[in-house]
Amino acid sequence: MKKSLFVAAIAAISLVACKKTEATATEGADSIEAGADSVQNNIDSTANATIDSTKAAADMKKDSVEVKSDSAKAAVKK
Repeated sequence: MKKSLFVAAIAAISLVACKKTEATATEGADSIEAGADSVQNNIDSTANATIDSTKAAADMKKDSVEVKSDSAKAAVKK
């Protein structure tokens, strides 16, 4: 994620530095907005992946606890 933010920042600086005419400045602004949207999508994607991973780990732990609970109940019945 840090790498993509760094690349987006360099791209934005390059677009501003290479401004030759007003027409390219408008195109550059559109590219900067697209880059900002891309960075936001990357952040959202990373957040969703982290949430999904955390939920999966929690479900796995929950299943493990249920199995141990069932094993303990079976041992008590013997």
